[in-house]
Amino acid sequence: MILLGVNIDHVATLRQARGTRFPSPIEAALVAESSGADLITLHLREDRRHIQDHDVDTMRRVIKTRMNLEMALTEEMLANALLVQPEDVCLVPEKREEVTTEGGLDVIRYFDQVRDFTRQLTTAGSRVSIFIDPDREQIQAAFDAGARVIELHTGAYAHADFKQDEQQAELARIREAAVFGSHLGMVVNAGHGLNYHNVKPIAAIEEIAELNIGHALVSHALFVGFAEAVRQMKALMIEGRQGL
Repeated sequence: MILLGVNIDHVATLRQARGTRFPSPIEAALVAESSGADLITLHLREDRRHIQDHDVDTMRRVIKTRMNLEMALTEEMLANALLVQPEDVCLVPEKREEVTTEGGLDVIRYFDQVRDFTRQLTTAGSRVSIFIDPDREQIQAAFDAGARVIELHTGAYAHADFKQDEQQAELARIREAAVFGSHLGMVVNAGHGLNYHNVKPIAAIEEIAELNIGHALVSHALFVGFAEAVRQMKALMIEGRQGL
């Protein structure tokens, strides 16, 4: 079975656009769980553009599955994660000027810091994942830094829509990276840019345990409702894993 992590960041984006209390990312998380989500993913950014601190605190108390907290390599975010103690923490790159995360974390460049954060978070009881490009050297560096979970960045694959050769090349790259990570004994997850049209080939990669998906779900929910959007995505993922 492949797992679905529902990222509720963009429910908060809609809320923050008007500065109201709705739509509630907490309510979205609970609906997602009751509709087949296996975990809830959220990214507390430094600029608090969508998820807020109180969202994280409340989410930690009320969800019944797992919290996957995405965070940048900063002391502020480390202190917050050590306080919240989510089941999973995913270390991600972050730039204030970007619209969304543009690529994987350069573990080789920030190796000492990644190793230190991984050690502290693991000691506190959180499972540490690192969001990286599907690159062997980066995967090896993540392993050497002590991480036993990686999330492969699928953005290049997703953005290659209508470029069949390029998309197939990116799919092969992801598959090769997933096999390599699995051979190291790591749990391999994936995410970024996945939607209802491109998720099946990624879900078909047996070495991938979990997909984290957000924007496509929130967008589709405008037309079918959040519960149905989650159910449809989970069904597509299962079909992909079963080769249907």
